[in-house]
Amino acid sequence: MPGWLIALLAVACGMTVANLYYAQPLLSSLSEVFHTSTATTGALITLTQVGYVIGMLFLVPLGDRLEKRNLITALLTATTLALLAAGFATSFPMLLIASLISGATSVVAQILVPFAASLAPDHARGRIVGRVMSGLLTGILLSRTLSSLVSDLAGWRTVFLGSAALMAVLGIALRAALPAHAPTTTIPYHHVLRSTARLVRTHPALLRRGLYQAAMFAAFSAFWTTVSFVLTGPGFHYSPVGVGLFALVGAAGAAIAPFAGHWADHGLTRPMTGIAFTVAAASFALAGLGGHSAILLALAAVLIDMAVQATLILGQHTVYQLDPAARARLNSAFIAMFFIGGAAGSQLGSVAYHSWGWTGVTALGTALPLIALLYWTTERRQDTAAEPSTTSLPGH
Repeated sequence: MPGWLIALLAVACGMTVANLYYAQPLLSSLSEVFHTSTATTGALITLTQVGYVIGMLFLVPLGDRLEKRNLITALLTATTLALLAAGFATSFPMLLIASLISGATSVVAQILVPFAASLAPDHARGRIVGRVMSGLLTGILLSRTLSSLVSDLAGWRTVFLGSAALMAVLGIALRAALPAHAPTTTIPYHHVLRSTARLVRTHPALLRRGLYQAAMFAAFSAFWTTVSFVLTGPGFHYSPVGVGLFALVGAAGAAIAPFAGHWADHGLTRPMTGIAFTVAAASFALAGLGGHSAILLALAAVLIDMAVQATLILGQHTVYQLDPAARARLNSAFIAMFFIGGAAGSQLGSVAYHSWGWTGVTALGTALPLIALLYWTTERRQDTAAEPSTTSLPGH
């Protein structure tokens, strides 16, 4: 793969997945604008992630069934229209519906990642996927900073309208740059969906890695959904721009992606997964001590992001090797599982903060990776060996 194409795929993943997170640093402002409670406003992030899960389950499997460039173009067009609706929203329910749709169609990133895996040579697949995924995590983290800065300068509506313009430009760029990629299966759509569910039953490693990442992403979402309330509260009095700059610190976690890909290529998936769970739990304990220290909170944010990114890359490397002809469907099931965790984490984090404050959030965040670590201790080599599928699905 040429370097420029890897870079374009990384940027595209970051730009599209950022749509899920632009609202996070704006929750305090949106709560005032639409006169909603903390828990209700937090539902905006939850519903956007629910939309992403819907897209993962019903749209991403089409990446095996349809020509990918046409599918990507159609999805980015729909994303552009949904973001325009969000930017012109006149009520909170309208913003919720627009966010649900933009979340569902922003799954373009999860079509591009298996696309990159298919184009990459076997010996470098982990490294290349790691580079593309580093763009995805960077997009998640930089989205908060960009959102805060743009909102402070031009208002929150400009955040969504500006993203709509970016999606339109991205659609044109990808249409021009991506090579044609024929479908890998000819089975009907409803059979594609059925075969996606079958993959979860067929491959224990897929279910296990999905549950690992669900726990980690739930913790990640709980932290980033509520930390804006902490930073704008009486302990810090940060402005929206200050919250965005804090989020910029967390972007350093994306630096772990190429290393995680290297570990995966060298057979270190299992031990590094256990280490990542331990680091995540310790990071939330550190965040609990940092309720009045921006330095401790920033350090915790970087470590949390690094741990989540590491387990994501390690998990995808395992999943993509299970059945090369079904990578879009495997990715669909994997990402859907952990985004369900992310949606739950956003809502549980909002409820925990509303009920018990920052201590409740950090306790929740500590418990989730520890549960994953306990599950990790039951892992056997044969459960997670990433060998190609021995049985072909219909239409392969």
